[in-house]
Amino acid sequence: MKKSLVLLFALFATLNAFCAESYTRTLKLMGSRFDITVVAENEDEGNRYIDMAVAEISRIEKIISSWDANSQTSEINSNSGIHPVVVDQELFQLIERALAISRLTDGAFDISYASMDKIWKFDGSMTEMPSPEAIKASVAKVGFQHIILNKTDQSVYLDQPGMKIGFGAIGKGYAADKAKALLMSKGVKAGIINASGDMNTWGTQPSGEDWKVGIVNPMNKNKVFAVLPLQQGAVVTSGDYEKYVRFNGVRYTHIINPKTGYPAIGIISATVFAPKAELADALATSIFVMGIDVGLNRINQLPNIECILIDEKGNIYSSDHIKIEKE
Repeated sequence: MKKSLVLLFALFATLNAFCAESYTRTLKLMGSRFDITVVAENEDEGNRYIDMAVAEISRIEKIISSWDANSQTSEINSNSGIHPVVVDQELFQLIERALAISRLTDGAFDISYASMDKIWKFDGSMTEMPSPEAIKASVAKVGFQHIILNKTDQSVYLDQPGMKIGFGAIGKGYAADKAKALLMSKGVKAGIINASGDMNTWGTQPSGEDWKVGIVNPMNKNKVFAVLPLQQGAVVTSGDYEKYVRFNGVRYTHIINPKTGYPAIGIISATVFAPKAELADALATSIFVMGIDVGLNRINQLPNIECILIDEKGNIYSSDHIKIEKE
């Protein structure tokens, strides 16, 4: 009798899996393209879940946006060098984690990059490099060490006048994590939050197969060179192969080293796999600045995190424990 019941339950679960379908909506949030996919029993249920994710991402944007004058982030920036600002626990903890990543990457990741003078242009208008003096001056107000957190009153203080913080290199990943967590708490069995390439997945496709992510060949954007399964985790690729300048035979990418003011060189694509998109987002940017050798070494020391790097000659490097299914 028990065996019959087990078989009946297994059959019901299988039929139920085939009844479910994936539903996707594409929209612009946080100034970027988001593709939200959920596995649901019907279209109405799918739309309801997607609406929840959209509301959560919009909520996050209101907290971390530096463009919204009414956001807590803008309040922190407008009071730099003046006084600390008491913020919600959620923002305080996000900044805490950002500072931890700054220490982990020796400053290659730094949310105070927003203080940087925009002296580099990647739109084809630059005809010569900025002077060394201008480059040094451009990062004079950058430095995560000047972000002072007070846990007692939950305040944030930027101790340099004119200093700013921004979440451009971590915000979309954080929003994807929060939307995923919300949907999982509501009983959504599977889905993908794709925030302009910051992908966060859970569960499996309606067929029972793992979600898979294709890694694009940066030397030929129409070709995928590897496909990897993604289970309950995130993958982020950093790198825009068209945003760079070349001076004296050196190719400078659009990702700027917040410590020196010089653009990163050598890497044109960094893909990071991590349990959360927030961390993958920050590390993908950091690796550009750290370079291939230091970047790989740092990733290999971190549990449950892997990466694939591609240099400007098309050479592929990967961390120690990743398995690449070549296409």
